[in-house]
Amino acid sequence: MKLRILLALCALGLLAGCAHNPATGRTDFVMMSEQQELEMGRTYNQQVLKENPRYADEKLQAYVQQVGERVAAHSHRSNLQYHFTVVDSPDINAFALPGGYIYIHRGLLAYLNSEAELAAVLGHEVGHVTARHSVQQQSQATAWGILGQAAAIGTGVGAAADVTNALGSVVVKGYGRDMELEADGLGAQYLARSGYDPQAMIEVIKVLKNQELFARDQALKRGQAVADSSYHGVFDSHPDNDQRLQQVIGPASALVGGRQEVNREQFLQHLDGLPFGGSADTGVRRGQQFYHADLGFSLTAPTGWELLNRPDALIAHTPDQQVFMAMTVESAGSGLTPEQLLRRKIGGQRLVQDEALHQDGLQGYTGIIPGASARRVAVVYLGSRAYLFVGAVKGRASLESQDDKFMAMIDSFRPLSAAQLQLAQPQRLHLLQAKPGQTMADLARDSKLPEDPELNLRLLNGLYPSGEPRPGDWLKILR
Repeated sequence: MKLRILLALCALGLLAGCAHNPATGRTDFVMMSEQQELEMGRTYNQQVLKENPRYADEKLQAYVQQVGERVAAHSHRSNLQYHFTVVDSPDINAFALPGGYIYIHRGLLAYLNSEAELAAVLGHEVGHVTARHSVQQQSQATAWGILGQAAAIGTGVGAAADVTNALGSVVVKGYGRDMELEADGLGAQYLARSGYDPQAMIEVIKVLKNQELFARDQALKRGQAVADSSYHGVFDSHPDNDQRLQQVIGPASALVGGRQEVNREQFLQHLDGLPFGGSADTGVRRGQQFYHADLGFSLTAPTGWELLNRPDALIAHTPDQQVFMAMTVESAGSGLTPEQLLRRKIGGQRLVQDEALHQDGLQGYTGIIPGASARRVAVVYLGSRAYLFVGAVKGRASLESQDDKFMAMIDSFRPLSAAQLQLAQPQRLHLLQAKPGQTMADLARDSKLPEDPELNLRLLNGLYPSGEPRPGDWLKILR
């Protein structure tokens, strides 16, 4: 058995390579050439852009590209052609694909407070690219799969492959703290070399840490479970006190030349008018109401349910995520009635308690797919589009216990009225210069944020949890 596994390892060695990492100087285990890495990035980029709409402000896109190129030009792989894209999403996120494709969500942009902080986010993602972190992950996943097959052949036990694949999934799940720290250190180097203050990397991590603390406090107030932290949420202590973080960022200070730019006001000017939360193109949530100006509809989620607006679906679910309804949209097709389209969608499955829908001049059809995992399904036509609903219950609860809420959400689907059009417009960031004696509590009284406006405004302006502005400071407010 040992001989067979050894032979498998030798075979793996023929497929794999040990490559010099241009960013770290290490010799890394990889199973992909740089040309394959670039091709993978181009392929995945096309899919990402389909699922993550590009924010339609070319002036802001050009600015982010300019800042990103400035940082990438001082990286260990400055020969790559980097593409920086602002994603039209309220999520607080940024990510990178192999080969230099980097994305930042406008939701994260809203919480940054200087060009140096923007450069820090982009530099961190460039660090993932230059250190070939995704390539290492892909190589590890492939290696574990090959080893799993070898173990299954060598032992005659098919389960061995499952065990090895499980080990592999643990190894490659997320970047992990070591890779995130490495990207922080590399990003700080690139900041310093390009003339930005490398301490901006610490400021960005403070932004992310404060988001985590705020989310925890809000969840506890609502009596909900606290979600697991991700990305830089792995720092248990405040970023200023994290020794490993200080160790990887500290050396970048030695690279600082004459300039240590921050460019706060220039950055904030580019954010003036930026949608906060949903947008007219992607939909706006106001309490339990959801309005979509571009598609021209509104609907209402059950009281207490969460609404998750994704590029591929609008999902409403209970706080414990045991009950949910998803809505997707597609072309209504030619000549199909709502009933015909629904039956086509469910294939040969049986439909019971089915009936036609007539709501506010719209035509639709609904019914229940019976069985152990029964589901409420429906189709409603609006214009040339078909809106498909699927409601389900996890665990032991019955569909009947929640079906009235499923039907209420389906019945709430309506064309957007003229009166609702204004409600479908997002809140936007605007700039205000603090006056002497003006506090965040003063600004919060005029805010339209639905809950904890003072804490939300502090988060937006880097003043969480108790900071106050200085006279003359430019602040972000919402209108």
